[in-house]
Amino acid sequence: MSFGRFLLKRVLQGVLVVWGVITAVFLLRFITPGNPVDFVAPLDASQELRQQIAAELGLDQPLYIQYFEYLFGLLQGDMGYSYLSGQEASVIVFNRLPATVELAVAATIVAVVLSIPLGVISATRRHQPADYGATTFSLLGISTPNFWLGIMLLLVLSVQFDVFPVGRRGIPFVDAFTLLLQGNVSGMQLWLSHIALPAITLGTYFTALITRLTRSGMLDELGKSYVRAARAKGIPETLVRYRHALRNTLIPVITVVGLQLGTLIGGAVITEQVFNWPGLGLEVIGAVNARDWPILQGSLIVIGIGFVLVNIVVDALYAYLDPRVVD
Repeated sequence: MSFGRFLLKRVLQGVLVVWGVITAVFLLRFITPGNPVDFVAPLDASQELRQQIAAELGLDQPLYIQYFEYLFGLLQGDMGYSYLSGQEASVIVFNRLPATVELAVAATIVAVVLSIPLGVISATRRHQPADYGATTFSLLGISTPNFWLGIMLLLVLSVQFDVFPVGRRGIPFVDAFTLLLQGNVSGMQLWLSHIALPAITLGTYFTALITRLTRSGMLDELGKSYVRAARAKGIPETLVRYRHALRNTLIPVITVVGLQLGTLIGGAVITEQVFNWPGLGLEVIGAVNARDWPILQGSLIVIGIGFVLVNIVVDALYAYLDPRVVD
């Protein structure tokens, strides 16, 4: 199978997954207790007004008609209208999306920059203090709840020592980068100061996971015959470790990084709540509490599409690094 056919196959599978997500999110509205009209209509609304609101929301139509109208609207970029906020759902969702993507990418960068060197050091210094330290760090990172870690970081570094801001998003990354291109570094400094603690909080578990994966992969690769052959040829140990062993170790690591990036996009709810970060996670919590279904459905669909897109990119990278995957 060629690389193009492999990629096309993954794209078609992704389309089917997205269709499944849309269907599940649509049905979620009808199996969840509570009537959406109750959260839109005034408390003293008459029956005629309630029926009018239901008609405007399309709730007076048969289920299959509502489903196809919803699909047709999504194909046109229409996620519905949020009566509670008085805006189109798509406007709210896509205004919140960049903040969540920034946080997920920043957490991934923190995790990768820390975990891969720790994993390599732990594997090459097995049963030494550095190995024990990295293993202990991994155990603590996997075991520590991110909401507790976030609160502790806020109390110590923001409240006690006033090193970082307490919360919120100081400036969008695009604006900070634009100012940086103009020679003004204050915007980037502001962005980094606000995103540092949320990124560390969200990326700690991820860091521990990749550290353990890199360590186990490196130990496996260092024991293989091609590594012994490279050493026998007199190749420097640094090249053996980083050019040969680490490169083969990174293939499964890339897969996990991609999967976890998609998970971070949808799983930043608690972190955004702790740091009051204005992303999709914070919006989803508000939509659930208010039963704002257009916002909730639109957010879940965008998160699902993001997860699928990340997985397609990871599959493409995996096939590029290891052509045997497409066979």
